[in-house]
Amino acid sequence: MRNITLSADERLIEAARERARADNSTLNEEFRRWLSAYAHPHERMQRYDEVMTHLRGRLKVGRKLTRDEMNER
Repeated sequence: MRNITLSADERLIEAARERARADNSTLNEEFRRWLSAYAHPHERMQRYDEVMTHLRGRLKVGRKLTRDEMNER
């Protein structure tokens, strides 16, 4: 693995570290995750499609949705 050096505002870095800590992670792990998603955006969409295919027909709302509810974003 290769090291890189980045520059950012100290307050921003501290806020990011706090958020990572709250998520039981580290800033380094979060950056690696972001870098992977940034470098390979098609893989993220492929995983999304796989999850949606797997879930199709398995989730039940409990009632029939109205047309407006189905088109709500």
